[in-house]
Amino acid sequence: MNKKYSFLLLVVFLISSCTKDFEEINTDPNRPKQITPGVMLGQLQYRIVNSSITASRNFTHQLMQVDAPRSSPSGEGLHRYVVNPGSAVWSNFYGYMADIEDIYKTSETLGEDNYKAISLIYKCWAYSILTDLYGDVPYSEAIKASEGNFKPAFDKQKDIYIKILSDLEEANALLNPSKALTYGGDLLYNSNSLSGGTNPGIVKWKKFSNSLRLRLLLRLSKRNGEININEQITAILANPVKYPVFTSNADDAIFKYTGTFPYYNPYYNQRQLEWRDGTYVTKFFINKMNTDNDPRRNLWFTPISVGGVNVYQGIESGYPVTTEYQVGKNTSYNDGLKTLPQLGIMMTWSELEFIKAELALKGFNTGKNPKQHYDTAISASMVQWGVTMPTNYLAQEGVFYDPNTSTETQLERIITQKYYASFFVDYQSWFEKRRTGYPILPRGSGIPAENAFPNRVPYPTYLQSLNPENLALATASIGGDNSNTKVWWDK
Repeated sequence: MNKKYSFLLLVVFLISSCTKDFEEINTDPNRPKQITPGVMLGQLQYRIVNSSITASRNFTHQLMQVDAPRSSPSGEGLHRYVVNPGSAVWSNFYGYMADIEDIYKTSETLGEDNYKAISLIYKCWAYSILTDLYGDVPYSEAIKASEGNFKPAFDKQKDIYIKILSDLEEANALLNPSKALTYGGDLLYNSNSLSGGTNPGIVKWKKFSNSLRLRLLLRLSKRNGEININEQITAILANPVKYPVFTSNADDAIFKYTGTFPYYNPYYNQRQLEWRDGTYVTKFFINKMNTDNDPRRNLWFTPISVGGVNVYQGIESGYPVTTEYQVGKNTSYNDGLKTLPQLGIMMTWSELEFIKAELALKGFNTGKNPKQHYDTAISASMVQWGVTMPTNYLAQEGVFYDPNTSTETQLERIITQKYYASFFVDYQSWFEKRRTGYPILPRGSGIPAENAFPNRVPYPTYLQSLNPENLALATASIGGDNSNTKVWWDK
């Protein structure tokens, strides 16, 4: 009996020894004890820009004749103006919206206005792209699945833009340059600490917010009157203290890939077959770079040897289905882009200067004339890409800005150079083409006569089963779910 009793005591002792400090031993000291805006922010920044630049390469570059597939026997393809439903960032961006909303709500609970403002900027940037792609999209009822709403209504583009513009103004007001980000996490502007009592990263966030607002206000310029577009533009331009915008390349909203785990350039491991053997630069795009001796050409593309001479040589866009180009016989993307840190582009000072050039051309007081902004924009793009601009570059016939030509000719010159500066910038060159008509793209001989240059992307087909009632309402509201339908700001 005593032996049994002693054995039970031993068992109790061993069990208590095993469970003593159990929670402490099994707690990871490196894991955050609570979800904070800083924990979520960096990963969001990395993943969302990966989606946007991938969309640029896979969608915009082919549609806007930067490149074309080596072979395209099916009769389809963006270079022939065939846009498949949902062939854009719908699923990815709506997934990121949940993260953006979490950052916003957590920031509001914690009283962290800087994080709240940053989440608003990302929300506005992402929704502006979504609505410019599709037109009416879920907005006010989006990201409500946790509340039981699995079939969100589609908001009208006008209403979405009114809210975007309002949110960007709110973000500008919320951002506090005298405060560091309490929980860190900012990989875009590194606004995690103060320098001499000021947070230079938060100052850049303010500049991004207002520069983005100018981009979108210019896009809506046809709708001045329905929304007070000109009034808002004038207010931003007239008060750079309250509404600072980009003033140098240091302000560029570019996610810099560190090249260390997990923040690799998304093309880092892409094989040659996917990176350049199946795609070539077009004649339209590369021939102007050749004529202008554009130094960005050497960074963006790789030459081929023709008769023992290295040349940059392109192919036709929109070619007939019977055409097939040989592997390795034309210029494609430079392998250096796969590890380039500054490929994660959202918006740049160069773009802002092109915006100001156009605004000055339209009569707004920007403080400079259109040519000054135009020249600065091109120079800024060269610095952005880390290349040296030839001394006579801006004086060349195909580049020189002549203020004595017609307003339309000047606009074409601005947008054409803006097109080149928009390399790898999501869908912006396509949006600008729809807004202005420039650049004028040659029509390939293999594009069927019935295929018109697209004005939007049709909604994803899976919405027909997941949200059919609201999809039908949206389709009727915009005038038809096809690529020929113009969005509200373009009508």
